[in-house]
Amino acid sequence: MSVAPASDPHIVSLVLQSKKALQEGEQICSKANELSATSTQTSIDVLILDAKVKWITDNVLEQLKLAAFVAKSIEEKRTKLNKQVQDWDNLRTKQTDALDKILNELGSQRVPPDFHQTSTASSIFGSQNSEDEQQNYTQSNGLSTLSRSPSDTIQVPRPKPQADLKNWKTLRDFVDDQAIEDIFECMEEEHTIVEDILSRTDEYSEKLTTAIHSIREYLPEMTPPPSIEQLITSQDSAQIGMAGHLESLAAHYDQMCNALREREAGDVFGEDDLQDMNRDTEELPSILSELEENLRSVTATYDQLCQIRDTNQEHIKRLSNVLDELDELGDIMTEMLQTQETVESECEQRFTQMQRHLLTVEDLQQQFISYQTAFRKLILEIARRRVYKEAAENIVRGMMDQLTAMTEEERRVREHFNQEQGAHLPEDLCLCISNYPTKWDISPWAGEVLESLPDIPTDMVTEARNHVRTEPPSVVNGTESL
Repeated sequence: MSVAPASDPHIVSLVLQSKKALQEGEQICSKANELSATSTQTSIDVLILDAKVKWITDNVLEQLKLAAFVAKSIEEKRTKLNKQVQDWDNLRTKQTDALDKILNELGSQRVPPDFHQTSTASSIFGSQNSEDEQQNYTQSNGLSTLSRSPSDTIQVPRPKPQADLKNWKTLRDFVDDQAIEDIFECMEEEHTIVEDILSRTDEYSEKLTTAIHSIREYLPEMTPPPSIEQLITSQDSAQIGMAGHLESLAAHYDQMCNALREREAGDVFGEDDLQDMNRDTEELPSILSELEENLRSVTATYDQLCQIRDTNQEHIKRLSNVLDELDELGDIMTEMLQTQETVESECEQRFTQMQRHLLTVEDLQQQFISYQTAFRKLILEIARRRVYKEAAENIVRGMMDQLTAMTEEERRVREHFNQEQGAHLPEDLCLCISNYPTKWDISPWAGEVLESLPDIPTDMVTEARNHVRTEPPSVVNGTESL
């Protein structure tokens, strides 16, 4: 086989090109191997860091759930205490309204002046009188004491009822309003104290919720990382391709070295052989390009692993700050729970006292109702006694009239006897024959004061009877037999 010298390729140049391409390929593959080995260690670091980030994040989320439960528990306890306060306040309003109602009724119930302006010996409310009132009544009566004569027994002087009812006292005047106001003030003071106690925890739930939200927002975003296995597999695939290309470069270099030795030995290559060697040499840049592309793929995988590792390291630093904030939140929650327990304890003590106030108001209401009922029955009792008194006075009056008539008749009979027969009898015989008949005086029992009853308007008696009409009588009507 022979060729013209002008058309022979330069075998040495081809060998040099092959050698250079092989060296470049070896450098690319060597760098790829280094990146692959580093990528393997980096992938291990990524797995460790990723597991650590996930473990810490999961624990933080669990702690935040606990903190949210604590915030909810505090709010529920606050709601319960506030409901107790509201229920107490509603009950206080109900009972104070009921108390005001009975007090208003007492304020509309007029008390006849005789009930509190007569002498202390016969006054129903004698202890309420002042000395001036007693003196004024004595002067207006014109009598300092009641005599025990028959005429006084029949006709007892009484003050006439005042026409102007505006000047009359009411049952409310005999109530200690200041004591009631003191009770109301104590209740309001207790209510204010409880409100102040509850205000200590007003913002606890909101603060905890805000802190929980802030920590949760500060947590790193847990985006699903790319599969480490797929990254390493893709990197291995690129290396396998690079190994094939490197083998091709080595085989081409060996082929060209053999061709150079054969050429130096005097062999002459044909046109087809030269074209094949020339074509193979021209393909070297494309092989190197593929190697570089594979190297970029390996580098990209390595960079991606490094980025994931660096991201996880940043997450670890961030989670370290989160753990510090979580520890601080734990201390805050401990303090809040202690304060909440103190608030509950103090509120329970106050609730006991507040309940006592409600019982006091309820007792006052019942006492005033009994007071009102007793006064109405008192009016009826005074009216009943007046009927008895008038009946007794009628009996006494009839007896006095009868005794007076009998005494006068006896006197006239005795005078007539003495006029007709006295002159004929010795003066020292039966001295009593000249005596007048005994005069009688019917008076209260020895040592007892004549009963004096206060005047009560008829309409007041009728009103009282209408209120207690349905109640069974507590005593027998002593005037029925009269």
